[in-house]
Amino acid sequence: MASLNVLALVCLSYVALLFFVAFLADRMATRGRSAAWMRSPLIYTLSLSIYCTAWTFYGAVGYAARSGLEFITIYLGPTLVMIGWWWGLRKLVRVGRSQRVTSIADLLSARYGKSNALAIGVTLLAVIGITPYISLQLQSITLSFAIFAEADPLRSYHETTTVFWVAAGLAIFAILFGTRNLNANERHHGVVTAIALEAVVKLVALLAVGIFVVWGVAGGVSETLSRIDASRIGEWRGGGGRWGTITFLAAAAFVCLPRMFQVMVVENEDERHLRVAAWAFPLYLLLISMFVVPIAAVGLELLPTGSNPDMFVLTLPLAQGQQGLAMLSFLGGFSSATSMVIVAAMALSTMVSNHMVMPIWLRMQAGVGASVSGDVRNVVLFSRRISIAVIMALGYFYYTLSGGGAALAAVGLISFAGISQMLPALVGGLFWRGATRSGALAGLSVGFAIWVYTMLLPALGGGLLPDHILADGLMGLSWLRPQALFGIEGLDSTVHAVLWSMSLNAAVFCIVSLLTFPSPIERLQGAQFVNVFEHSSGPRGWTGSVAQSEDLMVMSQRILGATEAQAFFQRELTRQGGRGTLPDPTPAFLERLERELSASIGAAAAHAMIGQIVGGSSVSVQDLLAVADETAQMLEYSNQLETQSAELSRTARQLRETNEKLTQISQQKDAFLSQVSHELRTPMTSIRAFSEILRDDGELPLAEKTRYATIIHDEALRLTRLLNDLLDLSVLESGQVSLNMTAGTLAEVLDHAVSTALAGSMQPMRVHRDPVSEGVRISSDLDRLAQVFINLIANAQKYCDANQPELTIAVSQGAGEIRIDFTDNGSGVPAAFQQLIFEKFSRVSPERAGGAGLGLAICREIMQRLGGDICYLSNQSGGSFRISLPVERKKLADPLI
Repeated sequence: MASLNVLALVCLSYVALLFFVAFLADRMATRGRSAAWMRSPLIYTLSLSIYCTAWTFYGAVGYAARSGLEFITIYLGPTLVMIGWWWGLRKLVRVGRSQRVTSIADLLSARYGKSNALAIGVTLLAVIGITPYISLQLQSITLSFAIFAEADPLRSYHETTTVFWVAAGLAIFAILFGTRNLNANERHHGVVTAIALEAVVKLVALLAVGIFVVWGVAGGVSETLSRIDASRIGEWRGGGGRWGTITFLAAAAFVCLPRMFQVMVVENEDERHLRVAAWAFPLYLLLISMFVVPIAAVGLELLPTGSNPDMFVLTLPLAQGQQGLAMLSFLGGFSSATSMVIVAAMALSTMVSNHMVMPIWLRMQAGVGASVSGDVRNVVLFSRRISIAVIMALGYFYYTLSGGGAALAAVGLISFAGISQMLPALVGGLFWRGATRSGALAGLSVGFAIWVYTMLLPALGGGLLPDHILADGLMGLSWLRPQALFGIEGLDSTVHAVLWSMSLNAAVFCIVSLLTFPSPIERLQGAQFVNVFEHSSGPRGWTGSVAQSEDLMVMSQRILGATEAQAFFQRELTRQGGRGTLPDPTPAFLERLERELSASIGAAAAHAMIGQIVGGSSVSVQDLLAVADETAQMLEYSNQLETQSAELSRTARQLRETNEKLTQISQQKDAFLSQVSHELRTPMTSIRAFSEILRDDGELPLAEKTRYATIIHDEALRLTRLLNDLLDLSVLESGQVSLNMTAGTLAEVLDHAVSTALAGSMQPMRVHRDPVSEGVRISSDLDRLAQVFINLIANAQKYCDANQPELTIAVSQGAGEIRIDFTDNGSGVPAAFQQLIFEKFSRVSPERAGGAGLGLAICREIMQRLGGDICYLSNQSGGSFRISLPVERKKLADPLI
């Protein structure tokens, strides 16, 4: 029999192997030399095995021994989720990657208006719900050590001491390899690789024990089946209601557990990995559950009465004298428990630091004084390390409080039921635009309270819920008994708790959402989440304010660190054309900055911190002081008085330019309203006048009637065109337009646009084109794209003031995009109007006939919806516009002659 010393040596060696694997993977990833297998679907699939904890390694056999085939439900739920990955998981992963979320609390916060209050509620629910599960893992390791200790009388065994040191060791591992990076987009390659290794170990261990039991103990498959038939395991236990409830809990927990969200969404390298995991992970579950029933049946038959069925996987090999196999089984259970605890602690620490510690620290910093680059980053990392230690301590105290005597499966169900309270808010957020923050908070609160009252407190015991409440109900009301709520008796305790907590949670969530109205940012985020596959860019949430780029730079350095922040700002400056020293705070730039910061501190905190500088969000003076002390930040970059003066002058100049632009826009708006009124009144007057003539004068000659009818028809068409433009712009700006994405060649679209724009022209414009460069194939809404081309060609034909108007259409490719330039030989747009030509109230030449100044505004909205861009090129000799289209796969077709 292996002694405790040998067992301890094996554990230390195994942990040392995990440390080495994690360290090597992290080192390779840091140096940019990560092997292809580290980013493969296989590693991703194996990381999902974090679902298979000590509950499934040890507890599944005990579950089968106690409740028959009901253990299948803990595997059936995740299998159903993975089979239906295209409907749900694909959207969840896409949202997580596009929003750069760091945890499930961060995702729910981002969906419901960047609400930190909701994130705090989800975090508290997660910590309380996962604590029993961490205790379960510690209990399984302790039971494993206890079994070996029984045969080692030379060594004293202290259960509490063992639990403490196991918890401390797991906390150290999670801190070392789970808090190395702050940015969520820097994957935890070390931890994920170690989890994949543990997945293989626990699968091999359980298969080895199963093969030994079937062929080494039972005598083969037929004899094993006979033993199963003679046992009580094959019986149906618990009824259909309990089977359905536990299957639902397993499916919900598979999606909502923070550790599963961490490996499935946050650590996802490629959305296409889900295609492999959709069949590979159910296969893994099938393999790891294959021998559960044979082990349980043989254990019930051979082991003494009263033996703990949770430990049959370990005690059966020991009873047969197979110490090596028992040691392998121990490592399998040890792997199952440790991998879960490590990832759960990482995920929960991220939630605690981002949504609880950070807000408190920011308030404490109000008025402290100068801040240094990276100070926020250091606080976040430190708080995550402390959070891991506290979370492990909570698991340890839960174990000591509950006594550790419950079956592993029972403890797991308690945790699953608590975590599943996030499901209504999560599913509603992904598929219902009308879901609101108030509804999510109300539903979570109700569901959490009922779960605590009906399931958690009765399971803890220890006087936390007095006996008279269990027997008579709260305040003596029998319909408030924890296990017979609202007078419903006779239900299984798990079914009862899940039925009331989940149903009332969902009902309150829906009702409150229907009765409340979402805020603007909730509506924008709702559209992004629900229609994530249609939206190629985030909502334009930052408008109407002018921000100082210097403030944003300093704030970013506090969070990201100087090097990363400067690299990000340099990329944005290049994207904007490389003018100046810092990028202009455009809505697109602020949106990308918010997403970059959210990867480090969460969506809610990132939104609040940018809002405090830019404006446009409800922020208190105290919070503003907590986020950025302007004087201290300016001292960091402005050590000399001359530099400060120059920067202030630059800011004043930007304010003057902005004020001038706003004044011009206001004037354009007034002119636009006047023009629209005129454009509407003129055709309506003609239509009314000539229709009255046709009505009142019945003796008009036929030629006169025809002429009057033609005038009415032409004016009606003119009126229709104006109304169509207004309606088209309104639909585009509201985001309600539906795109018809098709494939074709650029030449075909340009052919159609040129022939349409110049049809019937009295003074045709000469158009120069290059058929070879236009042969590129594109995938877009070709009709909308042609609409943009037609507008630009018609404008060139209408406004080019050259004696012999000419238009050159040039196509070029590079940097993952196609550029189409429309350049005429006229004098171009005056410099004073170049910044306004894409505004919907702008008419550069109001004295010239045609249009109400909506064409280019419509073009801009169309290109934004297509994921491209339109801009005016001021460095050309004539009027020149550039269209940019993204290209995923570029393939030149045969030249069109």
